[in-house]
Amino acid sequence: MSDFSLNGLMSVVNLAYFFAAAMFMFGLKAMSSPVRARRGIVWAGIGMLLATLVTFMHPAVDRNYILIIVSLLVGGSLSYLYATRVEVRDMPQMIALYNAMGGGAAACIAIVELTKPELRGNLLQALAVIGGLLGSIAFTGSLLAYWKLKGSITKIPKFSNLQVINLGIILIALLLALLLSFSNGAHPILLLVFFILALISGVLITLPVGSSDMPVIISLFNAMAGLAVGFEGFALENPAMMVAGVVVGASGWMLTRLMAKAMNRPVANILFSDTAFFKQLETHSDAVDQTVAAKSVWDQDSEEALSIDAHDAAADLAYAERVVIVPGYGMALSHAQQKLWEFTELLEKRGVKVSFAIHPVAGRMPGHMNVLLAEAGVPYEKIVDIDDINAEFSSVDVVLVVGANDITNPAARDDAESSIYGMPILDVDKANHVIVIKRGQGKGFSGIDNSMFLGSNTRLLYGDAARMIQTLISEVRDIGD
Repeated sequence: MSDFSLNGLMSVVNLAYFFAAAMFMFGLKAMSSPVRARRGIVWAGIGMLLATLVTFMHPAVDRNYILIIVSLLVGGSLSYLYATRVEVRDMPQMIALYNAMGGGAAACIAIVELTKPELRGNLLQALAVIGGLLGSIAFTGSLLAYWKLKGSITKIPKFSNLQVINLGIILIALLLALLLSFSNGAHPILLLVFFILALISGVLITLPVGSSDMPVIISLFNAMAGLAVGFEGFALENPAMMVAGVVVGASGWMLTRLMAKAMNRPVANILFSDTAFFKQLETHSDAVDQTVAAKSVWDQDSEEALSIDAHDAAADLAYAERVVIVPGYGMALSHAQQKLWEFTELLEKRGVKVSFAIHPVAGRMPGHMNVLLAEAGVPYEKIVDIDDINAEFSSVDVVLVVGANDITNPAARDDAESSIYGMPILDVDKANHVIVIKRGQGKGFSGIDNSMFLGSNTRLLYGDAARMIQTLISEVRDIGD
């Protein structure tokens, strides 16, 4: 190919990459609003499709098109099948799995690039090493997060001085990264040890993180995987990978900071504190089946958590002027969102003003509750965030809490000794009446009891969320006008 033809082809490729990058950014901006989120996903998808297709024209791409096409078909088919079958409540697991894929892909690119003679001893080699380090950590860390959220890992062995060991491994990996970045060629043994240590670091970072902090660590790995792809984009001199990786990395880090702020926990505290898991050892089964009786607040002689039956709960809700519904992970587990919206419409026909209060990390991932409610058809204007609703709870007649625990626990506000102290919560306990739908006397993901359950204005309605809401619907219909 002549230099003129090659330059013309590269101009077309780079222009297409520019439009793909613009679609990524427009899509990300649209995703900041629930109203435009679907449109943003489509835009970003079009950008990714354009970047993929135009890569076939890149002069540096290996001409083994059959292998490339087969890989695209296999990967695309598997992701499509998984995406169409995954439950909305399992989205955190899916995000963790895709983070692992992105990080693993970046690590594999680094391995290939670091074995190229032309990359030796220059800046591109250093960028490839950094991308490989971040990608490897994101790969194993995200896989472990996926298995923990899925419930495949319920018991984690305890290690003394785990954080010291982890810090030592990371420092050694960084030292090897420095040697690899400026050496005249990557020694195979050195390269192997570097990647093994990086992979181990991902496991050790995730190991002590409990379920309540898992959204933050998943978001952090998302940022790391994005940055890894961006660094490998620089090594490959691929503008689309550069822009996409940097955008994902920056947005992922911002999301990590926002979630940590929403929990009033510094990111460093989540990563390097044993209190998140080892001092409050919990299992996935605690979250899935909260029928196991818990001690402490439930067994105190001086106070008692009061229950309510469905008939009385329905009457309280039907004759209220204003009701606020607080959905939690229990709603997601029970698939109760459709019934909840049906119940809301029934109350509104009676003249009850109903809105939904959402905590930033309800459901273990930001926006999880919003997605579930949107799936059920709840209008966006009925969904209110924590900053707007907290000042109004004192004027609310009844709050209906559906499977939420930690995000309504007053201990985060009042008990300086509590492990969740300082985490912003929905001030549900300040309402006139609170009805909490719970499967049993279990604890939340933090592993601590909710003192709100002992409040004089709180009543517990025991049972599966979907079945209880269906019962409430029947009871309200029987009340009539």
